[in-house]
Amino acid sequence: MSKVLPSSMRDVDYDNAKFRHRSLFKVITRASHGSIKRDCLQCSTGKLLIILMIVGLAFLILSRTSPVPSYHNSRVNKGTSNEEDKSHTGGAQGFRRFWRRPPRLPPRLTPDEKVRNDSLINNLEESEMLKWRARQQKVKDAFLHAWSGYKNYAMGYDELMPLSRRGTDSLGGLGATVVDALDTAMIMDIDEIVLEAGTWIENNLQERIANKGQVNLFETTIRVLGGLLSAYHLSGAEHGMVTAKFRGPKPDVYRKIAKDLADRLLVAFTSSPTPIPFSDVVLRDHSAHPAPDGLSSTAEVATLQLEFNYLSDISNDTKYRMEAMKVLEHLKTLSKVDGLVPIYISPYSGEFSGENIRLGSRGDSYYEYLIKVWLQHGRGQNTDLNYLHKMYEEAMKGVRQRLVRKSKPKGLVFVGELPYGIDGTFSPKMDHLVCFLPGTLALGATKGSTKNEALKENLLSFEDLENLKLAEDLMKTCFEMYAVTSTGLAPEIAYFHVDEFAEDGLDGGNKSSEYVNDIIIKQADRHNLLRPETVESLFVLYRITEDKKYRDWGWQILMAFEKYTRVDSGGYSSLDDVTMLPPHRRDKMETFFLGETLKYLYLLFGESTNIPLDKFIFSTEAHPFPVNGALKMHDTLQTM
Repeated sequence: MSKVLPSSMRDVDYDNAKFRHRSLFKVITRASHGSIKRDCLQCSTGKLLIILMIVGLAFLILSRTSPVPSYHNSRVNKGTSNEEDKSHTGGAQGFRRFWRRPPRLPPRLTPDEKVRNDSLINNLEESEMLKWRARQQKVKDAFLHAWSGYKNYAMGYDELMPLSRRGTDSLGGLGATVVDALDTAMIMDIDEIVLEAGTWIENNLQERIANKGQVNLFETTIRVLGGLLSAYHLSGAEHGMVTAKFRGPKPDVYRKIAKDLADRLLVAFTSSPTPIPFSDVVLRDHSAHPAPDGLSSTAEVATLQLEFNYLSDISNDTKYRMEAMKVLEHLKTLSKVDGLVPIYISPYSGEFSGENIRLGSRGDSYYEYLIKVWLQHGRGQNTDLNYLHKMYEEAMKGVRQRLVRKSKPKGLVFVGELPYGIDGTFSPKMDHLVCFLPGTLALGATKGSTKNEALKENLLSFEDLENLKLAEDLMKTCFEMYAVTSTGLAPEIAYFHVDEFAEDGLDGGNKSSEYVNDIIIKQADRHNLLRPETVESLFVLYRITEDKKYRDWGWQILMAFEKYTRVDSGGYSSLDDVTMLPPHRRDKMETFFLGETLKYLYLLFGESTNIPLDKFIFSTEAHPFPVNGALKMHDTLQTM
């Protein structure tokens, strides 16, 4: 008989247990209740293993509950190392969250407390609304003061000379201020001024058109023809309203006078040997001729189309549209550099003249009307006009690549000039006129929708986003051109400090400005003409971005106008030098102060439903025309 092997009590109940399936739970249970637990806890290695097991299990559990970064977020954060690192630390973050104190929940409000809280929010919103209504009334008061000076001392003249209290005819003698200001009075719902201006137009303008001599095609189109057409639309005649919205002449009076004026202006197109019109027209004998140097401004010939297109719509006569659109169709065929064009063109050859490229005077509204004429026809509903949108996009890309720079030392973004062409020296000069560009860029990006709406509907391309960013950067610069001066009003022209250009002792006078060393204002450029371009862009940027700072900036500009340009006897004056206190005044109130500047400020401070940007296109003289046809009048004007 073989020798019995030694055994112990542990072996008695073994029963071949190693061959039977045991669950993880049973193993852990046996270990925790058996001597394994005692043995392990008696040695340091066992203790360490148990601790590591517990920590590991906790880490795995918390890692599984931490969020996984989405594809969208990783795309947004691409290129930012810190963000990428965070996406790989889910476990650590989960562990920290595990030990973090739970957040304090807001106290639960009783029904009465909730009502009081909602009431407080409503009161704050109402207070904000009332504040801007009061500020809008300030603009209306300014318009009334400007009109009173014009009416008392210059009624029927083109412009008021507020210091000498008399009128002057500098635009052909067609009573330009009356017509330019009429639709502003309509938008502000000032029935008395609508009656006064409308009555003067009905009784005098037709005769003046028939008997006056030479006028500039561009200025007469944007101020007088545009003013008549906008007044016709806003008066409600286009929609067959039984009762006119305003007192005064029947709305069709405006359309008939506009048609007669346009018939005389058409000779500038038909007399030219090319699609490029002559610059000047003699109204009384239906003749036209070029400027003394034989050239036309590129901006002027390309800034007639909104007005002539709309006249064709309401007169059922295509001749106006055909002649005006021939200009843009011809410009499409000419050679350009990145979409940029010289500021002069010959009506005899139909070719550009010179190499000077700029977005200031004689170049500005060429780029503005490319996008606006396309929008006027319903954002590409007329596919024959899609070439305009392509020309605009190409030109804005050229602006970003060729003309945009940053100043020193603070980095203001500005648009300079190429006076000697693409291969010539860059000039860090920027006219106040260039401040139309932020608004045009924003409008071209969202097509009149708000930025949030456009993003929600995924309507913004990469180019649109770049243009919108440039619009906001340039808007900042345009405002700082005001804030950097002693008066808070911008000069006609500014230069910017760059590596290649700097001049000492030519700052704006406001030493507290952060950008006092970035902006240079030469002696000859320090005047202010009450121009509208900056407040125009503030209006558009506010409507599109809904950023309240643009309203605040507009308010500061209005207060500066009130402080330094208001004339007690009536009207507002231009200034000779915005860097000096007190500033010397210039004896002139431009028509566009009533037709544009005050109109845009009024709309900036008002509700966005008043002349909405997705239903109206503003001409370069701020006259609103409906997009692609007529609108219902109750959607057009809101009583403020």
